[in-house]
Amino acid sequence: MDLFRALGAGARFNKKRFSEDVALFEKPSSTSESGVTADKVDELPHELDFFNNYSNKSKKVEKKGAGEPSDRSNEIDDEELGPFESLEEAAQFRKTHRIKVYGDDIPNPFRSFPDLFNQYGVRPFLKKNLEQAGFKKPTAIQMQSIPIMLHNREVMACAPTGSGKTLAYVLPILHDLKSPEKIGYRALVIAPTRELAQQIYNVFKLMSAGKKFKICMLTKASLATQAHDVQLKQKFDILISTPLRLVHAIQQDQIKLNNVRHLVLDEADKLLELGFLEQMDEIFASCTYTKLQKSLFSATIPSGVEALAKTVMNDPIRIVIGAKNAATDTIKQELVYVGEEEGKLIGIRQLIQKGIKPPVLIFVQSIERAKELFHELVYDGINVDVIHSERTKAQRDNIIDSFKAGRIWVLIATELMARGIDIKGVNLVINYDFPQSVQSYIHRIGRTGRAGRAGEAVTYFTKDDAPYLKSIVNVMRESGCEVPDWMLTVKNPSKNEKKNLKQRPIKRKTINTMSGYDKKKIHHKRQVIEHSKKRKTNDTSETATKE
Repeated sequence: MDLFRALGAGARFNKKRFSEDVALFEKPSSTSESGVTADKVDELPHELDFFNNYSNKSKKVEKKGAGEPSDRSNEIDDEELGPFESLEEAAQFRKTHRIKVYGDDIPNPFRSFPDLFNQYGVRPFLKKNLEQAGFKKPTAIQMQSIPIMLHNREVMACAPTGSGKTLAYVLPILHDLKSPEKIGYRALVIAPTRELAQQIYNVFKLMSAGKKFKICMLTKASLATQAHDVQLKQKFDILISTPLRLVHAIQQDQIKLNNVRHLVLDEADKLLELGFLEQMDEIFASCTYTKLQKSLFSATIPSGVEALAKTVMNDPIRIVIGAKNAATDTIKQELVYVGEEEGKLIGIRQLIQKGIKPPVLIFVQSIERAKELFHELVYDGINVDVIHSERTKAQRDNIIDSFKAGRIWVLIATELMARGIDIKGVNLVINYDFPQSVQSYIHRIGRTGRAGRAGEAVTYFTKDDAPYLKSIVNVMRESGCEVPDWMLTVKNPSKNEKKNLKQRPIKRKTINTMSGYDKKKIHHKRQVIEHSKKRKTNDTSETATKE
């Protein structure tokens, strides 16, 4: 007797009811009734494809307005919506897209890329490169700032992180330059960090493909090359640099900026802080072209920086996308009270035990603390690395490449990584140390939730951070996040408190899980060693004196 047949007698499998499950096991066809294709079954999310096994199988990753391919076609949406029929219609469009503008004679935004090409006659090579890069629909900042720059007006733009600000100035600059010329630099972009400058350089190269524009990212190597070839300086069209390196080159008479027509400050709030102000003054003074167009872009522009910027700009138009000094609404923000410093390490380990979806970015307030946290997590068996300014250029580049490729799951960073670096797919940002300003907070958490993707940000705070809590609570509320009622009753920090925190971060205990007894033991051992060294030095000097 067949026992299994007897047990299964009368049992029936309802294929109609479980059609989607059946489709997964049937021989794949071009399109199944359930709409499940072989490609979709085989795909892995990009951030989990650590070995790049699926990178060439499918190009169906959706990217919105930030230079990534969308859906099945690389062609730009061909819907031409045409110009606005009235100022009221344009005003309603701005309201829908949360675009606020301030100034006189403000050009209307455009609604689609076909509108941009047809209304402004933007160069054909830009359309081709947009299609090849996968841009389909413009973002809000692009819709408004590009027409302003094409009208040769100066712009001061504040838009959330990951909203496509770089393309918003790259397109109009390349359109205006038309083609390569041998008259020296005609466009200059300043960025506060080398990593951001490299990213801007990549976007210019991408959008200028096929036109042979000479684009220079200022480095020791590029300066050395130009020093050996005097004529080479005249062949470049676009220069991208950090302030200090550029000022040094200007002072050494290695760079001339007299032909610069376009000057862009990316992360303008940082560049117009006291630390960079003297350098920026020298750069402004060196750009002597009479019709110089100045543009400022940032995710945050405090009122003091805005007032300072107006002194060097000519009748600028100010753009604010969404709420000023707010994060993008695609980021779920959370504040977690940990009591003392030790609670942060416990909190991170609990998060990891629950299960985190890499890649994860952790911010601390200093290089020393970055090293300490790294040594704690690396011994927990976590795939972790650390990046800060003490690491070499090659090391930093390798770390960022590995993080992007999924070879590093958790990256510990200082403020170096907080600004402008575009790493697709960061799922979680952890503020291990409370940010020193609202601007720092917005830029830090802006590494996730980019280009329309969802992201999460967790910020730990201790008793020492409590006086500054309300500043972050206000950002969360402006961004549409839920905030506990008790946090809304916390007092706002005073101006002096904000200033002090920005200049001098809170002194914190060392990051480690060592017991108090072990710490005393190590401290005592160090004291004994130091005392022994001093005694040997004294004995040696006494012997030498006797001789």
